[in-house]
Amino acid sequence: MVKGLDVKAGMAFAVLSVSALAGCAPPSEGGGMGIGEMLLTGGASLAPVQAKPLDDVYCPPVAIFEGGSAIRSGDSSSPRSQIAIGNLARECMGQPDGSTLVKVGVEARALLGAGGSAGRYTVPVQIVVKDGSTVIATRSRTATAAIPAGGTQATVTVVEDGIVVPAARANTFEIEVGLGGRGRRG
Repeated sequence: MVKGLDVKAGMAFAVLSVSALAGCAPPSEGGGMGIGEMLLTGGASLAPVQAKPLDDVYCPPVAIFEGGSAIRSGDSSSPRSQIAIGNLARECMGQPDGSTLVKVGVEARALLGAGGSAGRYTVPVQIVVKDGSTVIATRSRTATAAIPAGGTQATVTVVEDGIVVPAARANTFEIEVGLGGRGRRG
């Protein structure tokens, strides 16, 4: 039994010694490892800690600006075609500097009316990120909806990312989208 206690006591002493070295050894000049860190990690370098984007940030719903929900061609009693917004999505990711990175998605559907014909239809999408009357970013994109022969509709999706909202406006901004170039500026 005495022999077994000596082994346990020796292991406990070794663990305490390594722990003491790890906690007490000053880091070496130039950001290298101390003796305790080398003993604990086997000399392997640890990856530097990276700042992660923040997921829990303010992210307002996407609104459609006045007059921007649909575009019609032809007269109102017999439209040849109509393009209308179907679905909207947004994603906001907080950044380490307090700014917010915004991504906006717009799905639009082109529909043929009684006088319409198959073909390609231009879908102009405008995205405006603002805070009150101050426009932070405005992006205009054009997609093409191709309605095949014998078809009556086509769906297109526009995704705009990389919109940066400064930290000072990260809790008060708005997102507006619409078809055409008639977005409100203020």
